[in-house]
Amino acid sequence: MPFLGQDWRSPGWSWTKTEHGWKRIVFYGHELDDDNREIELTELCSDIEENLFVGDVCELATTKRKKDFYNNNTKSQFVFRDKWIYVQKGSTKERHGYCTLGEALNRLDFSSAIQDLRRFNYVAKLFQLIARSQLTSLSGAAQKNYFNILEKIVRKVLEDHYNPRLVKELLQDLSSTLHSLTIHVGRCVLVGNVNIWLCRLETILKWQQQLNNLQIPKQICDGMSFNDLPLYMQSQILCKLSDAYDIINLGQATPTLHCLSENRVLWKKLCHFHFSDKQFCRNLVLTNSGLVDWKLMYFTLQKHYPMKEQYGDTLHFCKHCSILFWKDCGHPCTANDPDSCLMPISPQHFIDLFKF
Repeated sequence: MPFLGQDWRSPGWSWTKTEHGWKRIVFYGHELDDDNREIELTELCSDIEENLFVGDVCELATTKRKKDFYNNNTKSQFVFRDKWIYVQKGSTKERHGYCTLGEALNRLDFSSAIQDLRRFNYVAKLFQLIARSQLTSLSGAAQKNYFNILEKIVRKVLEDHYNPRLVKELLQDLSSTLHSLTIHVGRCVLVGNVNIWLCRLETILKWQQQLNNLQIPKQICDGMSFNDLPLYMQSQILCKLSDAYDIINLGQATPTLHCLSENRVLWKKLCHFHFSDKQFCRNLVLTNSGLVDWKLMYFTLQKHYPMKEQYGDTLHFCKHCSILFWKDCGHPCTANDPDSCLMPISPQHFIDLFKF
């Protein structure tokens, strides 16, 4: 005879004997305390001592409530010892399934990576690309991990005042995506309760206000400052900057730096760093005297072509082992020449690895 009912591994229902026969006990949510305290049996069995199974049900309900409380308040649900992940795109005889973007987000220890200044911009840019197009492809656990790491990113900027402009752009893209998903697209594309996403949207707005109100204190230095350096050295330092907005902001500090930031040679080098000669020929910007306006040309080319990305440290992919890892952490490679198999991974390439 087939078993029709609950899973045979479950403890079963709780029943109590009444005047009209046996009646199943049903527990409702309002009968459980919000605090993580043990449930008193008198509140559930209503002075009925014949029920021998109420105690087991109370213990299961309390355990489940404690587990839900832990999952909703913990900062990380996953603890992995390895700092690499095997990127699998199909099933084989040895391995079944495939690796997802959310799994990589959980395994590659981005929480520690943001504490390294060499990797901070890389992680922030990756999170910005995920916010633009890949947020709905993450699992519920990966989305939770995403926002936990994002909170650490914002906290680091507020404490160390490091690159707030990049994080502002990240939060702006994330806010626009969430607003579109919760208001225009619909709730069906989101994992979890829509009220949780609305709370996350409010948290993002709060972070944006904190970053907008961020005041960087003036540093008092008794020794040599940047202004004490020779003009040639200051000019060479400006040439090492690959972001145009950093050059413009630095030029607003002093009149001398403003003159150095408007140097044509500086903007010419910046254009040659990000764009090719073929792109120059298609978008020449000349001044009234017939000379090339390299600063205006840079912002013109920026609208049409992607710029070269530069990071202090990136994730690497081993073409021999199909393993994604941080280079400092290494991975168990079986190749004869491991260095020849390594390939640096940009944030966009990282996302493309998990598109199937």
